[in-house]
Amino acid sequence: MIYVSPIIVGIVYCLVMSLIKEPHRRRFNAIMVAGAGAAYLSGGGFGPWELPFVALTAYVAYRGLESWTFIGIGWLLHTVWDVAHWLKGNPILPFAHNTSMACAICDPVIALWCFRGGPSPVALVGRWFRPGRAHS
Repeated sequence: MIYVSPIIVGIVYCLVMSLIKEPHRRRFNAIMVAGAGAAYLSGGGFGPWELPFVALTAYVAYRGLESWTFIGIGWLLHTVWDVAHWLKGNPILPFAHNTSMACAICDPVIALWCFRGGPSPVALVGRWFRPGRAHS
């Protein structure tokens, strides 16, 4: 369950975020990825190296205000940072040892949704049943 729960969390995040209308959905998610970039700032364990990562994530999030691709890149950057902290032993939540690993599993789920343009479930289902679509 430790590996399945983060995937479920990522899917639920995408579903909830899908309720926000565009372009607000994209902009809100840019803000979320910027916040995720600062998650380890108070005790991540890499000392001053935490600051360049926050700066990089802030830049990527800023670009994400107008680009789903940059938001997806931001979540993948955060995945790498999660793995580094998990290996070093400094979880996001100090009282929950596996939180960095769980975040490293959850973030790519969100990134994949972002790389698809952050679609709403209604839009996805509509594409599947659109008249004239070739069925395999």
